[in-house]
Amino acid sequence: MPQRTSGLNLQHLRYFIEVAAEGSISAAADVRYVAQPTMSAAMKELETRVGRALLTRSARGVSLTAEGAEFLGYARQVVEQVELLEQRYLGRPPARRLLGVSAQHYSFAVDAFVRMVRASDAAQYEFALRETRTWDIIDDVRTLRSELGILYRNDFNRKVIDRLLRDNGLAFHPLFVAAPHIFVSRRNPLARRRSVTLADLEGLPRLTFDQGANNAFYFAEEILSTSSSAQEIRVSDRATIFNLMIGLDGYTISTGIVSDELDPEIVAIPLEVDERIEIGWIGHSAIPLTEQAQRYLAEVRTVVAGFGVTLLG
Repeated sequence: MPQRTSGLNLQHLRYFIEVAAEGSISAAADVRYVAQPTMSAAMKELETRVGRALLTRSARGVSLTAEGAEFLGYARQVVEQVELLEQRYLGRPPARRLLGVSAQHYSFAVDAFVRMVRASDAAQYEFALRETRTWDIIDDVRTLRSELGILYRNDFNRKVIDRLLRDNGLAFHPLFVAAPHIFVSRRNPLARRRSVTLADLEGLPRLTFDQGANNAFYFAEEILSTSSSAQEIRVSDRATIFNLMIGLDGYTISTGIVSDELDPEIVAIPLEVDERIEIGWIGHSAIPLTEQAQRYLAEVRTVVAGFGVTLLG
């Protein structure tokens, strides 16, 4: 007899999760070691049972309908809970862990990811951490390439970010509020200061993360994005920006949370401005987080709690 839960075939739920992750029925079939017609038939039977179209099919693959995205959230929870029951009562090994996170270029996001992976009890896992542009974070979560995203908002970009999220069926959930700091090399003369002003930064290269085609001020990762700088360098990754801090005495503006273990050559100095940075996670409004995603957010809170920031939620 096939395994069923509430009239649904549990194997079909597992197949559906794989199809959503791969964006392709044939690719999901390869991952699950079944024939493509078997996978396709399973998806059609699942849609028939729930009485809704869960997938949109095209020559390029499949994507989730709005109802499919909501269904995915519940399917993930059901499968995860069944696997926990099997692990506890049937002696099954821990299930393969899955999670995708897209984030702006924050040290704490990487630190929390490292902690999550180290704490994982799974013999097999497939985790993804994408440090990327603001627009791409939103698109990753919208298309379920990532389960959640990490980004910031403030009084300047709040209305634009919130509208964009709302239009894509996403929601912003605050994590903490931080006072702005500059990141500089330990060899930078400003590194010995207790705080700095905007005037102190004149003459130093300002380093910012490039936002590609969506380079509007509202999508910048740094506050004060509309202020001019005589020397500005845009980069695409955190390793480069840190190297330019060391090689050119450049600076960038961020949360002040930097890992001594992961980034030992960089220090954070408070910036004397009235701005505040609100960091949060974004996810689908209709899809509950998996337990693995909740574990990651718990690690984020643990990492930032030691830096004197105000935790929210």
